[in-house]
Amino acid sequence: MSKFSFTKHFKVALMIPGVIIVISLILSLCGMGMNLGIDFTGGALLTYDMGGEFDVQGVYDALSTAGIDEYQVAKTGVDVQDTLQIRLKSEMSDEEHRNALDDALFATFPDATFVTQDYVGAVAGRDLMANAFYSVAIVAVCMLIYIAIRFDFKSGLTAVLALLHDVIMMICAMVLFRNFFQANSSFIAALLTIVGYSINNTIIIFDRIRENNKRPEFRQGSKMEVVEVSVRETLTRTINTSVTTLITIVLLF
Repeated sequence: MSKFSFTKHFKVALMIPGVIIVISLILSLCGMGMNLGIDFTGGALLTYDMGGEFDVQGVYDALSTAGIDEYQVAKTGVDVQDTLQIRLKSEMSDEEHRNALDDALFATFPDATFVTQDYVGAVAGRDLMANAFYSVAIVAVCMLIYIAIRFDFKSGLTAVLALLHDVIMMICAMVLFRNFFQANSSFIAALLTIVGYSINNTIIIFDRIRENNKRPEFRQGSKMEVVEVSVRETLTRTINTSVTTLITIVLLF
């Protein structure tokens, strides 16, 4: 059986993400973009004095009973964590949902009392998104300069395009699976993590390509052949790194 050729099917490999990007762009223009969480949309912050230590599962049950499905829950307190903070989207903080939540919550925690309701803007979320954009832009420029000096300008430009591809694919995945995943501050952390992995893997492959270019058996060969061999030689490392990282992430999840 002949080996699968990575370079032979590079046009197909370019068409697939191209189609995904177009579909995601169309969905975004039709109002079906990323499902932004409270970190990016803002909302209401409800504070309750629970009268003592409490079980968060009871809070989750009360929120479910009130028909509230998007929220963030936190326990606070100096000596005893007896204060409950619930962050809701603006549309979930109307009087009807508030009354339903109070009834369900007080039925489970009779000693609880409502303290205050404050509005929380989306400034933090916008700052996170802006900082992530600036981080990717700075990394791309530095990457272009570094690789252009160490390798050549074309390699640097290719590395930047590969980096942007990985970031865009992550955003497209959040658009396509908006009904299953919500974009919040953790999404920014994941995005920056992908940037780090993309840079590292690109440098490894480019370094192997440069080494193979110096080998006598490849001096008369085509560039496609050198790239093919280099990708194959680094493939095991790429898979091992990705799998071990995935195992760690799954265990943390």
